[in-house]
Amino acid sequence: MPQSHIEEHIDLITKHEQEFLAKRTKSERLGDNIAMFIGSFGFVGVHLSLFVVWIGWNVLPGPSHFDPSPFSLLGTIVAMEAIFLASFILMRQARLGRRAEERDHLVLQILILAEKEITAVLKMDRQIAQRVGAEKAANSAEVRELSQQTSIEEVAQTINENLDSLLETNG
Repeated sequence: MPQSHIEEHIDLITKHEQEFLAKRTKSERLGDNIAMFIGSFGFVGVHLSLFVVWIGWNVLPGPSHFDPSPFSLLGTIVAMEAIFLASFILMRQARLGRRAEERDHLVLQILILAEKEITAVLKMDRQIAQRVGAEKAANSAEVRELSQQTSIEEVAQTINENLDSLLETNG
């Protein structure tokens, strides 16, 4: 049974995502797994349990106290852990950011191609409209303008100029 266009697109997107995940190095996979665990309730539960046991052991009478209040050893360990955890999270975010940039470039390429295709279709539609006697519709200002090639460079330059002037006025 043939796939629908939607299923084909979903399969293609899935394939690209699987390829991206498969290209990760061992260290990236390890970092991703650590970052995923850091963002879980299991991570919070383990830490909460460890803190309760650590503090309880060092404040309750009886057992030997290896880190008396104000728990400077615990504070040092938590600070060091925070440095490593932040590093894992930042590495994962940087990699995901690169992936988002790849997707943005792909979307931009597809949009540019779609603009060219739509412009070509509009030109053909105008010619067909003129041949069937619908010159008024074919020659309306909006249709004529939309059927002209769009310069991506000019659009980008105009956007940059408008943003620059906006930033200057709102400085």
